[in-house]
Amino acid sequence: MRKRIGILTSGGDCPGLNCVIRAVVSHATLTYDWEILGIPYATQGLLERQAIALNLHGWDLRGIDPLLNMGGTILGTINKGDTLTHVDDILAGYKALALDALIAIGGDGSLGIINQLANQGNWNLVAIPKTIDNDVAMTERAIGFDTAVNTIVDALNRLTFTAASHDRVMIVEVMGRTAGHLALHAGIAGGADVILIPEVNYTIKGLCQHIAELRDRWKRKFAIVVVAEGAKLCMEDMCNTTDTTSPIPISSPKCGIGQYVAERIALLNDDIIDTRVSVLGHIQRGGIPSALDRLTATVFGKAAVDLVAQGQFGKMLAWQYGEVVPVPISEAVAQSPLHVDPQGYLVQSARSLGIYVGE
Repeated sequence: MRKRIGILTSGGDCPGLNCVIRAVVSHATLTYDWEILGIPYATQGLLERQAIALNLHGWDLRGIDPLLNMGGTILGTINKGDTLTHVDDILAGYKALALDALIAIGGDGSLGIINQLANQGNWNLVAIPKTIDNDVAMTERAIGFDTAVNTIVDALNRLTFTAASHDRVMIVEVMGRTAGHLALHAGIAGGADVILIPEVNYTIKGLCQHIAELRDRWKRKFAIVVVAEGAKLCMEDMCNTTDTTSPIPISSPKCGIGQYVAERIALLNDDIIDTRVSVLGHIQRGGIPSALDRLTATVFGKAAVDLVAQGQFGKMLAWQYGEVVPVPISEAVAQSPLHVDPQGYLVQSARSLGIYVGE
């Protein structure tokens, strides 16, 4: 009997999701002659019993396949709402669509929820990791991360010329609420002078001393500071959270962390350092997927279909030491989010390049 496989994208969007869909549909259709149903808007589609029949050439434009270079996801996605309050209806949706298996593409949060549903409903589930934060445990690569890094590096390249032309300190706030992989990778690749991430403490005094050394010793009149959105308050504020006289909020910045750092720099230096703040925001999620993300997505999609064929369920595809291997979804979720190692090789490499990364 012909198998019917569902596929959905969940959580925040990122480049490369359509590449996975393309690979799954192509391999499942050409190799196994299976029927593939796209579930729109993740678990919302299951809740509403919605599905889209996907075929190898259904999205062609005069024979041109756009999915390789299309950002976002053609299936739509959600990263809000209380999915677990509708468990029974969602579980019934899986049965109503008569699915033999489900391939879910998501980050650690959404995969954790879908894995709970799969366990309760006895679903045949295979997971593929995607996140621009690269904080899913047990895999070296997650879809979307490489493209997001390239997007930030491109922004840093552009901002560097403006900073140099006006002798300014450019503070660039990037995504990363709990993990600093994005800021660290992009900061090193983009030639940042300072990188602030959630995992490493820092001081405004140390940051300003580094900028002063660039000016006084190396005659550099500008600097690039990359700040992860989840970076902590500076150590001066962490050690003095009862100070009610400070003009800057110190229990938690009401402004973004980038603006907070800029104001702290100005306060310490009597505004002699000219700062500007750029918040990249959702720009980091968009764009054409990089070659590496396309390759990773294609390999993950092919491997996911093969796991279904082999009856290996409850697994997430992971990239480890140059190979794609299946790992238990529950273990990957339990160990996530994966944080930057403050003593790791990449942090030490940044410091060896003269980048201020805090303590």
